[in-house]
Amino acid sequence: MHIRPTELPDTRASDLRTLRELLPFLWVYRGRVAAALLFLVVSKVANVGIPVVLKHIVDHLDQKGPAPLVLPLGLLLGYGALRLGNALFNELRDSVYARVRHGAMRRVAVQTLEQLHRLSLRYHLERKTGGISRDIERGTRSVSSLLNYMVFNIIPTLVEVLLIAAILLGRYSAWFAVVTFLTVVVYIAFTFMITEWRMKYRVRMNALDSRANTRAIDSLINYETVKYFGNEDHEVRRYDRTLREWEDAAVLSQTSLSALNVGQSGIIAVGVTLIMVLAAQGVVQGRMTLGDLVLVNAFMLQLFIPLNFLGIVYSQLKHALADMRTMFDVLHRTPEIRDRPGAGPLRVTRGEVRFDDVSFAYDRERPILQGVDFRIAPGRKLAVVGPSGAGKSTLARLLFRFYDVDSGAIRIDGQDIREVTQDSLRRHIGIVPQDTVLFNDSIYYNIAYARPNASRAEVERAARMANIHDFIQSLPQGYDTLVGERGLKLSGGEKQRVAIARAILKDPRILVFDEATSSLDSASEQVILQALRQVAAAHTTLVIAHRLSTIVDADEILVMEAGRIVERGDHAGLLARDGAYARLWRLQQEQRRLEEEIGEVAASL
Repeated sequence: MHIRPTELPDTRASDLRTLRELLPFLWVYRGRVAAALLFLVVSKVANVGIPVVLKHIVDHLDQKGPAPLVLPLGLLLGYGALRLGNALFNELRDSVYARVRHGAMRRVAVQTLEQLHRLSLRYHLERKTGGISRDIERGTRSVSSLLNYMVFNIIPTLVEVLLIAAILLGRYSAWFAVVTFLTVVVYIAFTFMITEWRMKYRVRMNALDSRANTRAIDSLINYETVKYFGNEDHEVRRYDRTLREWEDAAVLSQTSLSALNVGQSGIIAVGVTLIMVLAAQGVVQGRMTLGDLVLVNAFMLQLFIPLNFLGIVYSQLKHALADMRTMFDVLHRTPEIRDRPGAGPLRVTRGEVRFDDVSFAYDRERPILQGVDFRIAPGRKLAVVGPSGAGKSTLARLLFRFYDVDSGAIRIDGQDIREVTQDSLRRHIGIVPQDTVLFNDSIYYNIAYARPNASRAEVERAARMANIHDFIQSLPQGYDTLVGERGLKLSGGEKQRVAIARAILKDPRILVFDEATSSLDSASEQVILQALRQVAAAHTTLVIAHRLSTIVDADEILVMEAGRIVERGDHAGLLARDGAYARLWRLQQEQRRLEEEIGEVAASL
């Protein structure tokens, strides 16, 4: 899919809004901003004063007549003092403003990460991690760039233009100020117009950059899958196709920049030439001295040298605003799941969980749960089984309130979970998920993540209960062993036992096991099941299972098909009914016998 210029948003409409959204981050440092602006003005006054002193030095040395030539020592000292003052106050401005620039950048980055954690699971499932990371990286970096351009380029240039125009208007013919003013206005208008036209290439570059980064990260995250199918060349080609489009946009951006620079140089050349013609005429006619000519020339150099970079600065400013806009769009996105006004903490006294006639669909066209109704009594275990797509794992997502139900309610000890804070709800529920994803940190960090303030003894106790302590101790670095990106250095069973240890350490009142032993062999499964039975003994437990052998001791078993509960009862009762559960049980027992026979044959070879 190609990104065409006609598909690009109007960047002008939201630039002012983006700047307004940045102001709260600067208001925290308003004292430093005021001091930096004061130092800026003082440095510019000193800078503009340098040509004025230079004029007097030239006039003094250009004296005609019999009077002896005297070295203007006082003026020369003043000239040096102004140059020193200009440099000194510039450095003071930079030092004072550094905290503003980097502090605002930090605050924006932190707030963006907070917002990303607040956004719903649906948002993160629909977005690409690589694209989000690149958007945030560019957005936070653009905050520093924008503040740099504003305080170090744009505002100083405007102050200098005003000071020079005031001096020219006060000392010389009004035409000097008029020509200077018109040159600046034409220059700025031309720069803004061409830069606005060029922005579509930058926006396109950003979109393609994010897409290329997304594809690169996806291919690396799914490294093993890429290797399984030998698709390294395919992934590189996809990445290269996007980068080729990015390259084309980048070339057009640079070419248009060259055209902009040529136009700017032409405007400056015309303006400076007119000013120098006026000054030369003034000297010839005796209305101006040689020092005045030097002054006007120095003013033009001081004014147009920084102004010559305005096109680049404005272009970079627009780029920064475009980058920030994407980040602020994330900041202002309304989370799908929010705490209701006045929501209080969940109070768990008994630990009863109830799904009360719950219906839910990720998309309206495809309902997932329909009229699901069950109760898990305090301290009891309820298991849910059924084919893939029956809606089993959705129950856990709804219990954690990653989504809100479409109808019905989920209650814990009689409290609708929509009426309590999300943080308090999730603190009372622990989970061992089917797909365990670990942080790229140590094993200790990943277990202790459930309760970061836990002691080492508590972490090791949880590891022992999850039957992973001995394995960890056998590693050269023990608990300090790094697990790799997404835990890739550990096997599926090892990752799952880390997840079980993490749930044990959290010690919540309500436990959810979502295929908690799916990655374990039979021997390890039995050890873990015994540990889980001990852990679940005093907890309200929801078990989502595929292997029926792991839930025969459940107090109640629900059989789900197509989002509905089709059978319920205990293991013996469901077998006696000879329905869906009994058929599934016989199928799994037959499969298990076949696996054992194959294993015996393989062992005998």
